[in-house]
Amino acid sequence: MKVIIPAAGTGTRLFPHTHTKPKPMVYIAGKPIIGHILDRMIDLEPEEIILVVGYHKEQLMSYVTEHYSDIFNIKYVEQKNRLGLGHSVYITHDLIGNSDVMIALGDMIFKAGYKDFYDKHVNNEKCAGSIGVREVDEPKKYGIVELEKSSPCIKRLEEKPEKPASNLGISGVYFVKNTPVLFDVLEWMMQNDVKTRGEYQLTDALQEMIKRGCKLKTFKVSSWYDCGHASSLLDTNKVLLSENENINPDFQSSDSVIIHPIAIGKNVKISNSVVGPYTSIAEGTVVESSIISNSVIGARTHISKVNLQSSIVGDDAKVAGKHNSLNIGDSSSIEF
Repeated sequence: MKVIIPAAGTGTRLFPHTHTKPKPMVYIAGKPIIGHILDRMIDLEPEEIILVVGYHKEQLMSYVTEHYSDIFNIKYVEQKNRLGLGHSVYITHDLIGNSDVMIALGDMIFKAGYKDFYDKHVNNEKCAGSIGVREVDEPKKYGIVELEKSSPCIKRLEEKPEKPASNLGISGVYFVKNTPVLFDVLEWMMQNDVKTRGEYQLTDALQEMIKRGCKLKTFKVSSWYDCGHASSLLDTNKVLLSENENINPDFQSSDSVIIHPIAIGKNVKISNSVVGPYTSIAEGTVVESSIISNSVIGARTHISKVNLQSSIVGDDAKVAGKHNSLNIGDSSSIEF
């Protein structure tokens, strides 16, 4: 089985952090998002991983090649025009051929490993593919699956419907056995300009497969972590650190308190500070006379004399506090 990871998007919902890097390279819990995704694929032992790249592709390709080329057989395909998830899958067809495929989105981190999902897919038997789903509170924000009443097969899929037929949200991991039909459908969509919200949607392609007689089933995904928004990024950082700290032994600390769980990169220097819990600090960063908790701090950044909570600071940034002079009247309330 081969794996497709679409990772070409600009990540506008994470601006300003994605102005200078692709979304999968945003740092969280000790490494970029793409690192957490690939770590969870090791047990799966895929034949090949095809990474669809585009926006700031060099950073992503360099990191993956350096850290994972000795673990996986990795190929890169460039999506020059951002035409949707369906298009990003379609441009891999020459590398996929007739192989079974798993499609895993490049901004979703799952608590379970992908081997667990694959085993659930195999247990579905006699189907052209399987889609990971989870019950969601706001189905209008997701691709939605409606099941047949008399069987475990999918009746209908729809991308972000105005009137959802169910609350089963698509989680961002798909298995497809009948790849020739999938690529035929995607080609047909492009020839006939079949788009939803201006893009070629994978959800629409899977729905067309059902119309053509393919049987698709679902499997339950217990927990997923969406890294597409700043607020969800901090929540994911907290969960991942609770599961596994990532502390480089080369970091230096003096007259400081470290509160676990935490992630600290190499060549980090911390002095006269309180850091943690649930804080990730990337390599080469200096923290002086500060208090930092529930935050993500990028690489080569300088933090001095500040109190940061629930904050995201990018790479090569400088954050410095200063003393304030106050003249406050009676019965006043002030917050900094």
